[in-house]
Amino acid sequence: MDKSFDPSQFEGKWYAHWEQSGCFTPSGKGPAYTIMLPPPNVTGTLHMGHAFQHTLQDALIRYHRMNGYDTHWQMGTDHAGIATEMVVNRNLALAGQGESRDSLGREKFIEKVWEWKQQSGDTITRQMRRMGTSGDWTQQRFTMDEGMSEAVIETFVRLHAEGLIYRGQRLVNWDPVLQTAISDLEVVSEEENGFLWSIAYPLGDGSGALTVATTRPETLLGDTAVMVHPDDERYAHLVGKTVKLPLTGREIPIIADDYVDREFGTGVVKVTPAHDFNDYAVGQRHNLPLINILTPDARLNEAVPEKYRGLDVKTARKAVLADLTEGGLLVEEKPHKLQVPRGDRTGQVIEPYLTNQWFVKMDTLAKRGLELVENGSVRFVPENWINTYRHWMENIQDWCISRQLWWGHRIPAWYDDAGNIFVGRSEAAVRAAHGLAADVALTRDSDVLETWFSSALWSHSTLGWPNEKDMAERGFEKRLPTSVLVTGFDIIFFWVARMIMMTDHFMPKEWPDAKRVPFKDVYITGLVRDKDGQKMSKSKGNILDPIDIIDGISLEALTEKRTQGLMQPQMAEKIRKATQKEFADGIPAFGTDALRFTFASLATHGRDIKFDLNRCEGYKNFCNKLWNAARFVLMHCEDFQAQGASPARSEAERWLLAELASTCAEVERQFADYRFDLASAALYEFAWNTYCDWFVEFAKPVLAGDDRAAADSMRHTLLQALEALLRLLHPITPFITEEIWHAVAPKLGLSGGSISLQAYPQAADFGTPDAAACANIEWLKAVVTALRSIRSQMGIAPGKAVPLLWRSSGAEDRARLAALDASLRFLARLDSIDRLEGEAPASATALVGELQVFIPLAGLIDLDAEKARLAKELKRIETEIGKCRGKLASDTFVANAPAAVVEQERQRLADWQAQQAALAAQLQKLA
Repeated sequence: MDKSFDPSQFEGKWYAHWEQSGCFTPSGKGPAYTIMLPPPNVTGTLHMGHAFQHTLQDALIRYHRMNGYDTHWQMGTDHAGIATEMVVNRNLALAGQGESRDSLGREKFIEKVWEWKQQSGDTITRQMRRMGTSGDWTQQRFTMDEGMSEAVIETFVRLHAEGLIYRGQRLVNWDPVLQTAISDLEVVSEEENGFLWSIAYPLGDGSGALTVATTRPETLLGDTAVMVHPDDERYAHLVGKTVKLPLTGREIPIIADDYVDREFGTGVVKVTPAHDFNDYAVGQRHNLPLINILTPDARLNEAVPEKYRGLDVKTARKAVLADLTEGGLLVEEKPHKLQVPRGDRTGQVIEPYLTNQWFVKMDTLAKRGLELVENGSVRFVPENWINTYRHWMENIQDWCISRQLWWGHRIPAWYDDAGNIFVGRSEAAVRAAHGLAADVALTRDSDVLETWFSSALWSHSTLGWPNEKDMAERGFEKRLPTSVLVTGFDIIFFWVARMIMMTDHFMPKEWPDAKRVPFKDVYITGLVRDKDGQKMSKSKGNILDPIDIIDGISLEALTEKRTQGLMQPQMAEKIRKATQKEFADGIPAFGTDALRFTFASLATHGRDIKFDLNRCEGYKNFCNKLWNAARFVLMHCEDFQAQGASPARSEAERWLLAELASTCAEVERQFADYRFDLASAALYEFAWNTYCDWFVEFAKPVLAGDDRAAADSMRHTLLQALEALLRLLHPITPFITEEIWHAVAPKLGLSGGSISLQAYPQAADFGTPDAAACANIEWLKAVVTALRSIRSQMGIAPGKAVPLLWRSSGAEDRARLAALDASLRFLARLDSIDRLEGEAPASATALVGELQVFIPLAGLIDLDAEKARLAKELKRIETEIGKCRGKLASDTFVANAPAAVVEQERQRLADWQAQQAALAAQLQKLA
């Protein structure tokens, strides 16, 4: 092993070895353990959320592989319809050859997309390999490959035949730039400054007017009613009458609906069913007409008065407000905070838009999907997420599945000249099924299915469904349901729920519920945020790239990456300064294992993950400590070859093996409960404290002693425990454990191509714990810890040998002092151990059970000088405590200072008081 720990020297080597030697392919032996990777976008790069979730999935796969399971981690990517079209469009524009999506036409544009996919579409999978992803790359799937396309078409055709897919006119989220419907997940609503306008709507009989408040005055051109609450006495007499819709000459009814909030504004609201989702629901209840006033690019259309036609929304708003003012109908304009929905890719305001789309009827599917979770066929971890799932399923709307794009699964529907719709697996199948002659012109629907449609089939389509030959080859019946889905809470509805519904719907009806689901468990992770709990985003300039954490990055490169593409110079400068302040020297290289251990330690069952690079630093130090401990062991075993365990192991060795067995049991429990944080904590505690700190110290005097048998026994135990520890750590830190294992395993007569194919340690591997030995060693640790604490408090140099006096009425203490004399002298740096008779001299003392220990201070420190120093320090601390108490006693300070500042002052007081108590106790010892 190299003297210094440098992960860059071996990470690439071992990943290539794993992949090329087939370590990741299913063994075909043992029970199935299967995870389906949530397919990342083919356009994407690895972000912190990916790295976090992939680490947890990989840990589960490696853990179960080592436990004898037939593991299969399904790799794959999503075709990402909108994102991919945008990337290829941008590349065409940058090429400067005058080509565009529209100039190429559908067929040639799709060819360009496939070309891009072949050349650049595997960026994220290369980065996943850097994270140690042990998936079976030989069975990688893409949501647009041939087998997946077959599954998509089969699903659509069957659902349509069952009446569960239909085409109809409904309100959807519409992006005017992309000119396509988009999902709720692609809409980002943020609070923005706007205005609330109050407008007079004259009553139809001329007896007065109703005042209506709106944030979008231009949409009044599409109003089809005004609405009041049915219990609002102010307006009860007007229900059923009409108002004259300003600027249009139309009269619209006054209706009553309990959707109205009587306390908002005047208690009267406008109803625009074609341009507001809530109004659409009202319109359906009251059978109101739907008037769409927008074109696909968000300009006003032929449904509005001629003077407004062709205007974009912003210009139309100004024109409408000017005309309302001129007509004396604008009552009030006041500033107002409002939630503005924008497309996550274009930044354009998203319009609720009335258009013909394809939908899946969700009521019966959702009822069944909820039943499968309620009856335990699918389990949520943590279990409280079932409440979110239940809420969504009980309030579900029909699912809009069509998109106005070219890249994607084209909808298998054809139209004749009369507008009749024919759905089938191909045009030939349609003609055959409906008896359509070759001279009957058919035009295929130009829309594609949204990517969530193909993703909903991911668990069963990747296993070959509906092709029976592919299903048999991929182990369909063995691997479905899969073992666990690891995903974020933000897509429980968009993906998790839809997979449950779709898999269940297409499995054989005779199968039991527990067999009809896509996965047994759904482990919901939190979202990775920055160290302050803020969402990572380009606009905040707080994004971290996992590859930069692994390899390191200079300040200049990091700053450039964070500010690249920002259109606002002020924002870029703000981010530049913040980055320079936080990362003055850039980000150092931490290596993959340190990053993975950090992720595992943060994987609590909470909603948010606060990622702090300081944690990475700590786990890099952990890797370094493990490396150095391994080098220590190997240096002392250079000419040693284990021939089997010693029949006379020391108490320290027996204690270590008991601790190792306990750690195995604890890690097994925590993996079963998806508590990666607690599993990693148990591994850290054993590796750092039990093995590297205590046991290595126990071993040093034995290895340096004259008793060859004892030394060889210690060597064997050092190697045995280290090798087992490497296997325990491997699922979380695969690279360093593989590297060290190949140096340690031969010493124990072990062989094999990879640690990843070795058996995972079990508690029973290390025999029955010796309770007496464990009690004795824990006693020794407590005494040594107490003595080291005295040294630290009194400023005694760690290497200086000191005398120890002791007093105890317990026979057990006396026996342990005699039996563990050599270990105690070595670990506590003692030059003598004597029983105290009579009064103790000036000493620092500690109590361990019934044992009282004394370190005489004469000759170690200048007692008078130390007393004076402590008294002076106590006086200073008393002054600081007085200042804190004075501030906190001030009503003005507590009432006016920010809450965080007040809390900080309270914490300062508590810290000063803790220091005061510790120094007072130290001074008492000297007295």
